[in-house]
Parts: sequence; C-alpha cells; structure tokens
Amino acid sequence: MRKLILAILGILAILGAIYLGNYLVDKNQKPKPKFKKQVKIVFVENVTNTNIPIILSANGNLIAKNKIELFSEVSGILKPSNKLFKAGTTYNRGETLLSINSDEFYASLQSQKSNLNNLITAILPDLRLDYPLAFSKWETYVKGFDMSKSTPKLPEFSSDKEKYFISGRGILTAYYNVKNLEVRLSKYILRAPFSGILTEALVSSGSLVRVGQKLGEFIDPSVYEMEVSINAEFADLLKIGNAVALSNLEKTKKYTGKVVRVNGKVDQVSQTIKAFLEVKHSDLKEGLFLEANLVAKSETDAIEIPRKLLVDNTAVYTVKNDSVLSLTTVNPVYFDTESVVIKGLKNNDKILKQTLPGAFDGMIVKIDNSK
Repeated sequence: MRKLILAILGILAILGAIYLGNYLVDKNQKPKPKFKKQVKIVFVENVTNTNIPIILSANGNLIAKNKIELFSEVSGILKPSNKLFKAGTTYNRGETLLSINSDEFYASLQSQKSNLNNLITAILPDLRLDYPLAFSKWETYVKGFDMSKSTPKLPEFSSDKEKYFISGRGILTAYYNVKNLEVRLSKYILRAPFSGILTEALVSSGSLVRVGQKLGEFIDPSVYEMEVSINAEFADLLKIGNAVALSNLEKTKKYTGKVVRVNGKVDQVSQTIKAFLEVKHSDLKEGLFLEANLVAKSETDAIEIPRKLLVDNTAVYTVKNDSVLSLTTVNPVYFDTESVVIKGLKNNDKILKQTLPGAFDGMIVKIDNSK
C-alpha cells in the first residue's frame, strides 16, 4: 500500500512539473510584432530637356598688366624728391620716381665734353686751309656747342677725305664717348613710364644704391590680367575676345572681363591650358582672388542637376508609374563643382529632387504632390 501511494505521488509530481513548465513557457512567449508597411514620400520634378550652356569655372589672382620692377643701373646716394618713395605713392607719366646723386659723374661728363670741344677747336685752322668748304659748318658747330645742354650731332661729312681727317684727330671717338656718358647720366633719374602707383619700395632717401639693386615695384592700377587653367578638352572653344563673368569669393561683387590670350601649350601633368583674362574696374587690386566663369559651348537635350543626385556617376533615380523607384542610366557630359549636366532622360520623366536614404531599384514610394 505504501508503495502504491508513493507511485501515485510520483506520477502527480511529474504531471505537475509538466504542467508548470508548459505554463511558464506559454507565459514567457511574446507575440510576434506586426510591422506596418511604410511607404516613403519623395519629391520629384518633371524633366525638361533644353540647351544647357557649359560654363567653365576657374579662379586666380589678379596681376597688373603694366608692371615693372625698378632696378638701378648706376650707384650712388638716393636723393630726396618731391614725393616720398614709399608704397602707395601715385605718380603721373614722366614724373620722377627717384633720383640718385650724380655730381661726380656729371663732372666727368663735363670733362669729356670739354675735351671734345677742344679737339674740334684745334682742327679749325687746318680745316680753313685744307677743307675750306667744310670749315664753316664746323665753326658753326663749335659756336653752338653748349656745355650745359646735350651734345649736338656732328656735322655731316662732305667727302671721304674730310671724314678721314676728322676721324684721324680722334673727334669721332671723343664724340661717342660723350654720348655714352650722357646716356648713362640719364639713368641717375628714374621716371614713371606710365601713370600708376608704387606697390613696393625697398630704399629710402639717403640710402646707398648699388648697381643691379632692386629699388621697388611700379604698376598701372587701371587694368589687370588673371591667369586661369582650363581643361584641354575645351581648348578649341576658347576664343580671344570672349566675355568672361568674374566675381569675388563672397559673390558680392561682379565684374566683366574678356579673353586676351590663350597659351599654345598644354600642361602635360594636369592636361590643362592657360588662358589670360583682362579686366578693368576701380575696385580691383593686384593680388585679389577672383572666380571666372567662361561660357564654352552648349549641350542640347540636356538638364542640369545637383551632383549629389548622381549615383555612381552613371545613373539617377526616377519614379515610374508614380510609385516605383527606377535606377535610370544617364550620360554625364560635364561636371561642375556642385552640379552636373546629364543627357539620356526623356521629357516629363519624373526625377528625384532630393536624395533618398536607403533608396534602391524597385522601391515603392509615394510622390508628394503638395506645392
């Protein structure tokens, strides 16, 4: 009897454990989540193929078209002038930029001029006797010889004998020595070759100037040039005289220039060609950084879209049947900094206006028709 009771209790314990286990399992089971199918809303625009102008963007710094570096060909002490030789000083054409003390050299020149005058005076008696026809013109030359003025040109020779006679007396050598010194004397004064402004001054009054020393830099601020590099692919489209739109980095100021020169050589490394643009404006300064937009050509049956909408540089997303995304292959013809010109889409095709995260070919979408 005891064994029977224990057997029954054991069976009941097993059944209870089975029941309890099933209860606990059923209690811990979570219902399967029900996912609501979500359709993303997209913004689209209808494709309208038109003629898109290809605008080549480039940038560079302005350089004065008329610009000279001032160097000294003589030595001496820099003399004070009416205007301080300082950066920012303006000069008119022909006005003295700077002058170097030439007292010693001037005295040497006067000595040579006096020597020339003495040589000609010494041959006058011989000319009266041997070349009476030439005497009067040489006498007139001596009488008109002014030591304070530029040496006048020697009289023309009437015959070879007269030429040999004059040359044999060393007069031609003395004359050209004087003319050489006069040319060198003129280099002690530097004059402005055009109206402009001094942008760099490396010496000041009282400084010792040496031969070959750089003195400063002088520019004409009325006209500037900018060098830009253009893809060699468009080299044949660059025409001298083409208008160019220029702007500063902030896009707050706009200028108009033109192509004045195109280099005939293509850079082997970058495969670009250099073009030179000319621009005039009172606001411009040398060294100013500008952006240039050159209209090279036009692409027919094309549209321009943001570069971010292009997938792998070969396709864009369009919407078919107003509900299905389709990855459509296109032909990019020109890449700009933020946009791309593409061909291959048909008119009225619906193309995405914004990028869609997680987009894929065949994705179900809904077009936002709100304005």
